[in-house]
Amino acid sequence: MMVGEGNSVREQTLLIDADDTLWENNIYFERAIAGFISFLNHHEYSPEQVREVLNQVERECIVSHGYGLHSFAHALTQTFERLAVEPLTPALHETISGFAHTIADHPVEILPQVPETLEYLSGRHHLILLTKGALEEQSGKVERSGLKDYFAEIEIVPEKDVTTYSTVVSKHGLSAESTWMVGNSPKSDINPALAAGLNAVFVPHGATWILEHEEVMPAQPPSRLLVVERFSELQQHF
Repeated sequence: MMVGEGNSVREQTLLIDADDTLWENNIYFERAIAGFISFLNHHEYSPEQVREVLNQVERECIVSHGYGLHSFAHALTQTFERLAVEPLTPALHETISGFAHTIADHPVEILPQVPETLEYLSGRHHLILLTKGALEEQSGKVERSGLKDYFAEIEIVPEKDVTTYSTVVSKHGLSAESTWMVGNSPKSDINPALAAGLNAVFVPHGATWILEHEEVMPAQPPSRLLVVERFSELQQHF
């Protein structure tokens, strides 16, 4: 499928996700979680059971603290308090928080062929970076990535749901028919965008956060859904 054949290519707007679409993100959290579970070394719960508890605590922390390292550090601490026999001392708290803070120090690792693809797309389409999370954290990653100049606008939102997509469309005066959400998360990027009447491009990532897993819903006309194996394939369609 070649999008916009017979039309001006400028009629397309691409809302592009950041974490695990443009650069690596969740792999660092997974490494931190593995370190935490090893440190906890629970004698009754298996690593898989500990992870299930952490997943539930993370869901709770998202409600109260949003996304980002602050919320993740809270989740690790609360998981320790629920499962550990020993009390949470200041020294233990510092150690546990350290698993989260190691992520903040990691450089932004751009995924393969992303800069070249963005350069191509930005010359043909209207690109908006749309990422969710803590404002300061996400802004910092955007700046350090070196990709900011490819985008006409940067939108950092606390959540990606139908309301968010409708708000972005209204704010920027976009046409749903010619607007596409590009991302790796069925839960945040694909399904709510389709539900909001937009088009979507699903770019799977092998390490997508488990809390972002969902079955990709079929597009209801006139919305369209495109699935590609890698980000660089966007050049073949746009």
